[in-house]
Amino acid sequence: MKHFFSILGGMGTLSTESYLKLINHRVKISQDQDYLNYLLVNDAQIPDRTAFILDHSKPNFFDDLKEDVLAQANLKPDFFVMPCNTAHYFYDELAHLINIPFLNMIQIASHKFVEEFPNESKIGLIATEGSIYDHLYEDELHKLGKKVEFGGPEIQPMVNDLIYRNIKEKGKIDSKLYHNILKKMHDNYGCNVVLLGCTELSLAQEKAPDHPYQIIDPQLIMADITIELALKIRKGMDAKKACASYLYQD
Repeated sequence: MKHFFSILGGMGTLSTESYLKLINHRVKISQDQDYLNYLLVNDAQIPDRTAFILDHSKPNFFDDLKEDVLAQANLKPDFFVMPCNTAHYFYDELAHLINIPFLNMIQIASHKFVEEFPNESKIGLIATEGSIYDHLYEDELHKLGKKVEFGGPEIQPMVNDLIYRNIKEKGKIDSKLYHNILKKMHDNYGCNVVLLGCTELSLAQEKAPDHPYQIIDPQLIMADITIELALKIRKGMDAKKACASYLYQD
């Protein structure tokens, strides 16, 4: 297979399925051959990311991801994508393992917010406790001159319920709960834009988009960029050159 990209998935599987659905349905097609070429590693056995980030005595998920990255790199994909926000805790270590472009969802989504909402001084962030704790979004947005609002103490338990007890444990979307979180972030904490810092939240957005709030959805952004890059490379552009504008330097 020529000109394909590699997807590091399984964190969790339903969110990875949502990402695949986005790239398959948002690419313009008139025949089978118009779809994108990709390989998916749906490694559902990768240890819980948030558990390790909050408590290093828990199983470390780096070695599993390292194994997946190195195995896929041997097949020479044009670039890597990892549709899991929290797993970007080890982004630098994983990207340094290979000489293949590895897109950083945290950086790309943060820059997209600045691009789309230049007059907004802050953004609301809802995410796993791991993503909040590791400060990746917060640090990236601060570099770009933006403030991050996490909401009050009632927000994270609601987000946890939506991510873990609804989506991960039951495979269901509680649209009322999702919309209530967005409403509280907007009405109570002045967030005109909310960033969905977990791909389970992106799945909630896919299934329950009928709300009036403005969001930044990293998974959707990554899907569109994936399509853009894959098509450029298919037409003959060098993969590293195609990806260069999305590989932000600190």
